[in-house]
Amino acid sequence: MADQTPNIFPFIRFADADAALEWLAQTFGFQQRAVHRNDQGVIRHAEMSLGAGTIMFGQGDPGDQGVYVAVEDADAHYERAKAAGAEITREIEDMPYGSREYSTRDIDGHTWSFGTYRPEPAA
Repeated sequence: MADQTPNIFPFIRFADADAALEWLAQTFGFQQRAVHRNDQGVIRHAEMSLGAGTIMFGQGDPGDQGVYVAVEDADAHYERAKAAGAEITREIEDMPYGSREYSTRDIDGHTWSFGTYRPEPAA
């Protein structure tokens, strides 16, 4: 039987990620699962859940929204996308939180990120 753990997650950028963290909880009932900040205290990565679903977000351009997909072999996935002519917007790299990932755009300009990081399923 194939792994049924979710591996596709929407990600959103907010101009004020701290305000979004509070607003999503108060307005929609999302539960905070993880918050990672840079050295200046800015949220670089946050995870919140509602039921079994998880969203990921951070501080940045609100127009930068897309999908994150957890894959087993990020390097092989990257090579496949590159060979197929995908527009790579962030080269494959090791992240401080242990993931190996890259970002690309699809044929309509949507951002897709692929990497080995897999959020824990919501309880």
